[in-house]
Amino acid sequence: MAKKKKISKARFVNAKITSTISITLVLLLLGVTILLLFLGNGISTYVKENMSFSVMLSNDISESGITKIRKNLDAMPFVNSSRFISKEEAKEQLIKELGEDPEELLGYNPAQDVIEIYLKSEYTNSDSLESVTKLIKAENNVDDLLYQQEAVDIINNNLTKITTVLLFLALVLLFISFTLIRNTIRLTIYSKRFLINTMQLVGATGRFIRRPFVANTVFIGVIAGIIADALILGSLYYFSKEFAQLSSIISVTDLIIIFSSVILMGVVITSIATILSVNHFLKMERDSMFYV
Repeated sequence: MAKKKKISKARFVNAKITSTISITLVLLLLGVTILLLFLGNGISTYVKENMSFSVMLSNDISESGITKIRKNLDAMPFVNSSRFISKEEAKEQLIKELGEDPEELLGYNPAQDVIEIYLKSEYTNSDSLESVTKLIKAENNVDDLLYQQEAVDIINNNLTKITTVLLFLALVLLFISFTLIRNTIRLTIYSKRFLINTMQLVGATGRFIRRPFVANTVFIGVIAGIIADALILGSLYYFSKEFAQLSSIISVTDLIIIFSSVILMGVVITSIATILSVNHFLKMERDSMFYV
């Protein structure tokens, strides 16, 4: 009798471990997909905010005029940061690129004083750039705002496509995840089908029967979610050593949302899957249970 009890207990523990591992792997896959969505958004913001736009200044502008324009630019809501490049710095850059001094060839320094600005990511689309250009050109002693329109359009189009693909992938994986977790839970509950039927026969309500099953699988879902989060965090820690920019692409807030989402999905998916699985056996006739 004691031996049978030990075997039964061992099977129960093994079933729990198997369910936890199965759900962990599914949640890990789902968590990685969510992480990729956030990384895609982070990369989009990082790329857009590291694109420089050159504000060309008049040749006769004074130092006080440069300081004033830069202050005005920094105060604009669409400017993330700025830096000043003098004519001399620009000439040095030209010498490096051309291999000779353009001032010696032309008799004058062709470079202009420039303020390089970096826009906030939400203002780097074509429509916003038109308004930004008009506002900057309206400043005194500003000749022009130069940027590569084609490069901006290519970046925006590619990032939009990548985001769309990742969203579609996330939805597909969400459906697959639910199906896999539901099948895992149904197999776990399968061994208890006669117990469910017996509880019905003695007058237990469906809600009463479902409650312990839901509580058990939700607990497994939480544990699986925590393990999946730990694996994702470990992977991020490893890759952050290889790619230093990773910390600037994805924030702590993003990580909290990702980790919370994984655990929440573990709870929600296991709850719904358990309710559907128990309901399946609640509706089944006792004789049919022998042939399932």
